[in-house]
Amino acid sequence: MQAGVDELIGAVLEDRYRIDAPIARGGMSAVYLALDLRLGRDVAVKVMDTRYAADPQFLRRFEFEARAVAGLKHPGLVAVYDQGIDDGIAFLVMELVEGGSVRELLRERGPMPPHAVVAVADPALGGLGTAHAAGLVHRDIKPENVLISDAGEVKVADFGLVRAVAESGVTSASVILGTAAYLSPEQVESATADARSDVYSMGVMLFELLTGRTPFRGDTPLALAYQRLTYDVPAPGDVIAGVPVELDEVVLRATERRPADRYANAFEMREALLDVAEDLDLPPFTVPAPRRSAERETMARRRGA
Repeated sequence: MQAGVDELIGAVLEDRYRIDAPIARGGMSAVYLALDLRLGRDVAVKVMDTRYAADPQFLRRFEFEARAVAGLKHPGLVAVYDQGIDDGIAFLVMELVEGGSVRELLRERGPMPPHAVVAVADPALGGLGTAHAAGLVHRDIKPENVLISDAGEVKVADFGLVRAVAESGVTSASVILGTAAYLSPEQVESATADARSDVYSMGVMLFELLTGRTPFRGDTPLALAYQRLTYDVPAPGDVIAGVPVELDEVVLRATERRPADRYANAFEMREALLDVAEDLDLPPFTVPAPRRSAERETMARRRGA
C-alpha cells in the first residue's frame, strides 16, 4: 500500500463504512477495522492499492468475484457483505473474524498434533469445496488466509483477489501471483489454476501445520516457487516424528505434481481426511484462536482510544 493510505482513518466510504484502524497490510491491499454506520456493527474492510483502483479491467473482475463470493454460504468462508468504489478507493466489506490467523497460531504454538490439524483443515476444506462447487478457485491458500475466531470457527478469507489482480492491466505477465511457498506447479509454470491447485496449496499448508515448516527452500520467492517443478513435497513424517502414515498419504496425494493425480477438489480431500481421522480415532477438538494477533491489537487500540 502507498504511504498515504492511512489518511483513510476516520474516512466514511459510501456514507456508510467508517474506517477506524488498520489491521494488516499486504502488497496488494490493506485490511481495516471499520464500523457499518447503517447497521451498527464492526466489519473488516479490505482496501485495494490505488494502482488497481484505477484499472478498469481489475475493477470489472473485482466486482464479479465479490458478487460470486457473496453468493456463497458456508461457515468455513468469511462472509462478503459489500463491495464498492468511492472516490477512487476500491474496497470489499467482510465479516470481522474476532481472533486471528492460522499463521499467528503457528507462531505461538509451532507444529500441531494430528487432531488439531484435522480441526483446522475440516472446515477450511468444507468452505473451499463449496467455492469449488460454484466454479470458484481461491489461488492463494496459505495460513495467513485461514482465520480462527475466538469461538473456534475456522474460515477461509480472500477469495477472488488473486484472479482480479491477474487480469488487471497493472500486473506483468511474468509476475508469479500468489505466495511462492504454497503455489501449485501449474501456477508457477503457466499461471493457470483450478480446484486442484487449491488442493495442492492445502496439502502444503497441512505439511506446515504438521511439521512447523514449509516443504521447500529458496533464496528468492522465484527460486522457492520453481522448487516444486522439480521436487515432490516430502512426507511430513520424514521431517518430524509422530505423524501417522495415513496423514502422510493425504498430504502426498494432495501435493502430487500432476494435477490429475491429486484429489479433484476440496470436498474430495476433506472426505479422505475425515476417513483418516475416523480410522485413527482422533478426538474432536476446538481450535484455539491465537492469544496475540493483529486483530486483537487493533481492537485493544480502539478500546483504549
